[in-house]
Amino acid sequence: MSAAELTFTVRVAEEPADREACFAVRKEVFVAEQGVPQDVEYDAHDATALHVLALREDGLPLGTGRLLYGPGAAARTGGDPAVGSLGRLAVTKEARGLGVGVALVRAIEDAARARGLAAVDLHAQTHALGFYERLGYEAYGPEFPDAGIPHQSMRRAL
Repeated sequence: MSAAELTFTVRVAEEPADREACFAVRKEVFVAEQGVPQDVEYDAHDATALHVLALREDGLPLGTGRLLYGPGAAARTGGDPAVGSLGRLAVTKEARGLGVGVALVRAIEDAARARGLAAVDLHAQTHALGFYERLGYEAYGPEFPDAGIPHQSMRRAL
């Protein structure tokens, strides 16, 4: 399937069924595909985070991501209340390279702006650095492991 053939929408996951779809995508990508332990993948922040969901026009979930802001983001952003934390960005294998990830990141940034945030931080898996750099994120600090996978902190001013 090419990008021209894929029609999808991205929305904030407000309904329980939308949130379950987000968790299902994360389970497929992080737990099944990357081997992240389920008890590491799901955390207390899921209850307070803003989740976004990409859906194919027939309703099939294609991707998800979340935004932590306020006190929930403090540990990931150096305590700066004006910075949100983008995380748990996952796109299903069949939808990769078709613009879904870009749309999810932009939707999270829009949600951050709507909440008055000045920047967004994230912890990128190192293989995804180029993806985030193309979207305006800049790496900082040392590389570190998260769930056994190398990561790098990145930030983009909004």
